[in-house]
Amino acid sequence: MTAPTRRILLGSGAALLAAPAISPALGQPKYPARPVQLLCPWAAGGGTDAVARIVAALLEKELGQPVNVVNRTGGSGVVGHAAIAASPPDGYTLGIITSEICMLHWQGLTDVTYRNFAPLGLMNNDPPGIQVNVASPYKDAKQLAEAIKASTPGKFKASGTGQGGIWHLALAGWLNALGLKADHVRWVPSNGAAPAMQDLAAGGLDFTTCSVPEARAMLDAGRCRSLAVMAPKRLDAFPSIPTLQEAMGIGFTTGAMRVIVGPSNLPEAVKAAVEPALGRIYQSKDYQDFLAARGFGGVYADAAGAGKALAEADASLGEAMKAAGLAKA
Repeated sequence: MTAPTRRILLGSGAALLAAPAISPALGQPKYPARPVQLLCPWAAGGGTDAVARIVAALLEKELGQPVNVVNRTGGSGVVGHAAIAASPPDGYTLGIITSEICMLHWQGLTDVTYRNFAPLGLMNNDPPGIQVNVASPYKDAKQLAEAIKASTPGKFKASGTGQGGIWHLALAGWLNALGLKADHVRWVPSNGAAPAMQDLAAGGLDFTTCSVPEARAMLDAGRCRSLAVMAPKRLDAFPSIPTLQEAMGIGFTTGAMRVIVGPSNLPEAVKAAVEPALGRIYQSKDYQDFLAARGFGGVYADAAGAGKALAEADASLGEAMKAAGLAKA
């Protein structure tokens, strides 16, 4: 067990002992009887934070209790994910986990995996884009790729998430398609896409490989531009951005999922309340309008489907990380 995970687990011990268990016994209050918190492992302002906040607002209406988003960042996503896993299994601490949970343990950063969670609903999936500063000399993905290929290893710097995260793997996959090693571009770890895009706009990076929706604030402000998206087809909300296939004949695609979960061993009463509520939220006009406005990928799966998606992602991302030399476990 790694130090960050151990601290989270030890710090949660007292809360676990003190937390009231949900019981079907007569006289017990119906869940939820008090406010719920939704932990987000990534920084405020990023795509995961945005999804967490719209889900929380709509879940509050469904459950009849406040649902408060709390950002628990650090450790390339380890801190927040471990905090969700170590929470009392009473339904009053839920979380939003991302594809990184299927990657962190392969790097030996934590022993927490998707198996430490009770999935409740997959709410969306986003492909990454390649963003540069508006002052960058590279006008398209092919120009940037040619410059990278001609450079010495480590000259170019990129970011988008923590070390070994999904956007890091997106870079590694693209570099592999270019015939380059995964470390040919130096990865600068960040606590999510929002700080990475700020660093890009400030001139501290050469490019980012986060999702286009996460980059939207800087794109709309005219401080950055997106050269391509690593998706099978153009995004409906960003029709002017070509795919990698269109831009340079490369068919590499990937994406990041976001799943609402609780810690393992959630009571059935919690699952029975939250899982169908998430399904209704996904189908709601408010949530669909949110996805369309942000350009987020609209993908939904119930608890069983989300669990299957996590298991498949863990296996496929593990193989990809091994091939890219990013896996240590």
